[in-house]
Amino acid sequence: MYNMCMHRSVTHIVLFLLLPVSVCCAQEEKKALTWLECVFLAQKNHPDLISAQENVKEAQASLDVTASGQYPQASATAGVSTSHSRTKDDSTGSTSTATTNAYSYGASASQLLFDGSKTSSKVSAGRENVNVAQQAFRYASVDVRQRLRSAFISVLKGQESVKIMQEIFDIRRSNLELITLRYESGTEHRGALLSAQANSAQAAHELAQARRALESARYQLIKEMGVEQYPDISVTGDFEVSVSLKDKPDMRAITDNHPSVQKLAAQTRAASFGIKVNEADFWPALSITAGANKTGAHWPPHNSALTTGLSLSWPFLEGGLRQAQVAQSRSQLIQAQADQRSGRSGVLLTLEQKWAALQDAVENVAVQRRFLAAAEERSAIAEAQYSMGLLKFDNWTIIEDNLVSAKKTFIDAQANALLAEANWIMAKGETLEYN
Repeated sequence: MYNMCMHRSVTHIVLFLLLPVSVCCAQEEKKALTWLECVFLAQKNHPDLISAQENVKEAQASLDVTASGQYPQASATAGVSTSHSRTKDDSTGSTSTATTNAYSYGASASQLLFDGSKTSSKVSAGRENVNVAQQAFRYASVDVRQRLRSAFISVLKGQESVKIMQEIFDIRRSNLELITLRYESGTEHRGALLSAQANSAQAAHELAQARRALESARYQLIKEMGVEQYPDISVTGDFEVSVSLKDKPDMRAITDNHPSVQKLAAQTRAASFGIKVNEADFWPALSITAGANKTGAHWPPHNSALTTGLSLSWPFLEGGLRQAQVAQSRSQLIQAQADQRSGRSGVLLTLEQKWAALQDAVENVAVQRRFLAAAEERSAIAEAQYSMGLLKFDNWTIIEDNLVSAKKTFIDAQANALLAEANWIMAKGETLEYN
């Protein structure tokens, strides 16, 4: 009698300690963000996108600086100077001081006539560098989308995991109550009771663990949206994969449009213009100049001067500098071409791998859904059989463990399918504007 009372007290204590865990104490969410709302916040605030956009502006400004050399250059000057001279008279020994003022103003202009297409080649290379920066911005958007989508899926999975872990805890607690009654009535052994208590404690731990993981995922999502704080964040969405798997896409067409491949192609074209820039140094540079000036000792000055001329520059002895520069630029072109081929092959391989992984993940969801349905049906039947004494505890607990495992596996399969979809979209080079 004493032992039975003691076990009853222990059981009641365990139930009392586990009861608060089963109460949903999460704060009411103030705002459930959709995926598109997260995308909008990231587009506006993410520092990686801001940095990449400024890099594009910097490349465009550099192009404008280079292109300015093709246009006339004009400048204006104005000046005034005062000179003091001191003269000594030897006969009288006296000293006199004279002050002279000089005024001037004018304008000058020059226009490049010919430089072996060096400036125009620099401009063409600059345009390709702008394209490189633009493709780098696209890829930054691709990368941000991938990280943002992963964080969004983590929060979505975390929210669902908390619900599932709560369901598992409720199942374990209900089982503990049933086994406790059977143990107290003498129809179940002590090992069954201890196993049920351990299962309940594990379910309580996993529920608390799921809540902590959800909190961590929320902070990750906040970081990927580029905002510093977002109170009581939660997300809304489903686990359905939107990509159609009926027809295999044109992998080569996708590869050609990929931002990393486009960037490498632009770098190759820029390198080809780099050769032309260095080869142009073998030609002279010819410019025309003109100027108009007025000078005088009084303001405004009245003495006029007009100048026109041609300026020719042609270095012819530099110790092999220009030949070395051309050889260097040709090596850079060959390197860029090799990098482009390698990058294209890598993108094509990644596309094939991510497409296969997406198909595997989607098919696995369908399989795990069947396993979960079967486990739920077996659990319902087994619970009825156990309560009527038609099923032993050892067999029943195996079926219950299978149900718990099936619930966990199914949510993992759904989340993995969404991540596989995100990986496929990243492999395609899709930016935040994809949706």
